[in-house]
This record gives sequence, structure tokens and C-alpha cells, in this order.
Amino acid sequence: MRIDLHTHSTASDGTDSPAELVRNAAAAGLDVVALTDHDTTRGHAEAIAALPEGLTLVTGAELSCRVDGIGLHMLAYLFDPEEPALLAERELVRDDRVPRARAMVGKLQELGVPVTWEQVARIAGDGSLGRPHIAEALVELGVVPDVSGAFTPAWLADGGRAYVEKHELDPIDAIRLVKAAGGVTVFAHPLAVKRGQVLPEASIARLAEAGLDGIEVDHMDHDEATRARLRGLARELGLLTTGSSDYHGSRKTCRLGEYTTDPEIYGEITRRAAGAFPVPGAGGSAA
Repeated sequence: MRIDLHTHSTASDGTDSPAELVRNAAAAGLDVVALTDHDTTRGHAEAIAALPEGLTLVTGAELSCRVDGIGLHMLAYLFDPEEPALLAERELVRDDRVPRARAMVGKLQELGVPVTWEQVARIAGDGSLGRPHIAEALVELGVVPDVSGAFTPAWLADGGRAYVEKHELDPIDAIRLVKAAGGVTVFAHPLAVKRGQVLPEASIARLAEAGLDGIEVDHMDHDEATRARLRGLARELGLLTTGSSDYHGSRKTCRLGEYTTDPEIYGEITRRAAGAFPVPGAGGSAA
């Protein structure tokens, strides 16, 4: 089995619609794909309706968290999307996205960048507005060569010149909320230093004590030495280890299935989940 447990669609900051994403996942030879848009489950229904036969969908989300001034992402799988407490927190994060994005556009304008709100809104479309949409605007304007180039201290990285904070969950609260909704939590790309400051291992240990289920090890932002370090940490803390593409369509260079999760780990994730079940494809709708 080929299992990719971290992808994004136009419901957040990917470029494939949810229907396109599942069709592309099947074409890439995946057996299981998780749709984990940022702080939203809005793309799930479309993905399920289009799910090709032979492909199983894991419903999820990537939750925005922050602790000790460090931003991090928590992958949540197979939770009940209507559980009130977790739903309320996701809505708080989403509701903060537009004013935050407007404030970042204002900061960029103050820095002399001719970006406009209309440009960013056009790029985002119906997606959940985020920094990648602003980064793409900077690429269009020739300010940076690619989206990754915008995530530096000079521009949009945490603490950067145009950075604006948003409502984010404490990760221990996120773990508690996801578990209460019957879901499973995996810390996304925990040592992706190119994205900014990362949590020390002692903090990851505290997350494990709070009920964290796993850490994402095989990811494009982890080199081989980092992956080995994370596998050792996972053994020490009794955590599951996953691998994923973090696919964003054409917005990033990673490919669907570029990194995958061991079938035994996937089986354990599904055994621990009680809020939702993986959805097997039944042929899907036509394009």
C-alpha cells in the first residue's frame, strides 16, 4: 500500500480542488490519501463525492498552533468535524485569517511592495486565506523567486518584517480537543528548521505526555540526519512515525506520494480513531 497522510486543496492553500486532488492521488498510484487543509474540513464532501474506486480517503485537518512563541502545525485525523469545542476553535482561527492577511498586505505596502488586497484575494479564491497566498503574490510581482523565498525574516517568516500573528491553539489544547472529538494527532514536520524556529525535544516530550500520537518524520523539509534523529526520539517517547508529501499542487515542488506512511502505522492510526472512519472510493463523480 502507498499511503500519503498530508495534502492540501483549494479549500486552504493548495492549487488542486478537492476533487482534482483525489483523482490526482489515484493517478499517482496512491492507495490512501489524507486531505488535511489548514484549520478547515470544507473540502471533505467534494473529495468524498469524487473519490475514485481503489482510493481511500482519510479526513483530517492541519491545525495552527503556537507555544512559547513558536508556531507549529498539528495534523488531526479522523475526528468528528461537528464536535462543538474543536469546531469553535477552528472557526476562531479561520475568522482571524482575513484581518491578519490584510494587515500583512499593509505591512508589505509600507515596505514598498506594490501588492494589493485584490491581488491576494484573487490568488486565494475560495480558499482559507494564508501566508502562501501572499507569498504567491510576491512571486507574481517578482519580489521573490518562489513561494519558499517569501518565508524568510525579510518577508513572511515568523517574526519577519511583514509577519502578523493570528489566533492559534496551544498544542496541548489541540491534542485534548482532537482526542475529545475522537481523532488522532501527529505533529507535522517538527524539525523543519528552514521554516523558522522549532520546538526543542523536551517540548515534544511534553506533547507526548499530553497524548500526542505521532510525529511526521519523512517529509521534504527533513534531511536524512533529521529523520534519523526523529525516529530515535519517537522510539524514546513511544510515538508513531508517519511520512507524507505535504502536497500543495503547483504551489510547492513536492509530488503526491513523494513520502509515504508504513501500512502498519496507518492501521494503528485507524484503530485509535473513533470520530470518523476512512472512506473507501466507490468510483467517484466525473470531472
